[in-house]
Amino acid sequence: MAKLFLNLRNVPADEADDVRGFLHRHAIDFYETPPSPWGVSAGGLWIEDAEQLARAKALMADYQQQRRTQAREEQAAASREGRAETFLGLLKARPLYVLGMLAAIALVLGLTLALPYLLL
Repeated sequence: MAKLFLNLRNVPADEADDVRGFLHRHAIDFYETPPSPWGVSAGGLWIEDAEQLARAKALMADYQQQRRTQAREEQAAASREGRAETFLGLLKARPLYVLGMLAAIALVLGLTLALPYLLL
């Protein structure tokens, strides 16, 4: 019976392509299910053979470690070069969006904290 190897929900296209690539390079047989038209399922990569699944999981752990290291290096470089997104930068670029989000957060917090006392 096939096991879900990678749920493609919220997986960037480049990461999904990398995973497909290393599965092909290491001759691991898999099949892909497409996302459903109604958004119930995002699709996934499935592996039938248990031995290949174990190999794929080990390869995935190595890949994720490399991707994590690369992402942290890119973030550190962006911070050093002043390209990293900051709260103040976002506030300057999109003030209405930031103020709207802060108002929504305050509303949710206010209702969450005050509603139990108002219902007593």
